[in-house]
Amino acid sequence: MSYLDNIRTFVRVYELGSMSAAGRDLRISPAVTSSRISQLEDHLSVRLFQRTTRSLTPTEQGKAFYGGACEILSSVENAEAQVVDITENPKGALYVAAPLGLGRRLIAPQVPAFLAAYPEVSIRLRLTDRKVDLTTEGLDLAFFLGQPADSTLRIRKIADVPRILCAAPSYIAARGNPTSGDELVADRHECLNLRFPGATEFQWRLRTEEGLKKYRVTGRYESDDGDVLTDWALAGHGITLKPVFEISDHLKAGRLVPVAAKTPPEPSQMACLFTHRKGQDPKTRLFMDFVIERIAASVRDGSDPTYSV
Repeated sequence: MSYLDNIRTFVRVYELGSMSAAGRDLRISPAVTSSRISQLEDHLSVRLFQRTTRSLTPTEQGKAFYGGACEILSSVENAEAQVVDITENPKGALYVAAPLGLGRRLIAPQVPAFLAAYPEVSIRLRLTDRKVDLTTEGLDLAFFLGQPADSTLRIRKIADVPRILCAAPSYIAARGNPTSGDELVADRHECLNLRFPGATEFQWRLRTEEGLKKYRVTGRYESDDGDVLTDWALAGHGITLKPVFEISDHLKAGRLVPVAAKTPPEPSQMACLFTHRKGQDPKTRLFMDFVIERIAASVRDGSDPTYSV
């Protein structure tokens, strides 16, 4: 199995772009990570990575070997699945990504129950509001809100998620409550924007009598963390556009109130992305089924999520 371990290590180093990151991910020391790569290079009689003190980049041979290495690991997984009832007794690591708010409130609370039911599986959960690349980041699946950029991946829709424009009563007392998107823009309301490379949330799509309309909103407050925007809204610094499930407690308590009610936001799609190859792994489907069964109803009606098993 040592050769396969070397290949697995190579794949994670290639995908993460770092010996230390791959070592942490595989739960091995940097010395073991480096040794495995060196052993593989000796076996192949080629250099797979160019190393400097500040960077690590794959060579042409490394790039060529990556595709074959992934196929080798996939073939081994498929062969093991033929002799092990992996659907009933799944094993191995599952790499999952999700946006911060969705991941913290809906995905992370499901993990302990899933791992209790499947003790030979481990979950590596990555939370970020930026768009992720399943292939280059070595992910099995990613939950998301909105529309995916990569149409080559498989998509499993969970629900259409209601969203709302809202602000704290203190903001409304100071600036007034706009009744529509037109007033929102004309009165130059402080809009709290989710912004990261490639983000489009500063163009709010609102439903009007004429249909969906894009509003280019402005504001001095920007962050790549949706929870930070919620905190700013609660503090009275501006108007935020949020999935209802993320702020339902604040709405019920009156800490946030709806604004621009004549032009509400369009719902956002919640779905899973997974690759064709990884989509065949039963534990990926098991985790999707497990999570979706527990969150779909709550996100459709905007209620608090229920974390019962």
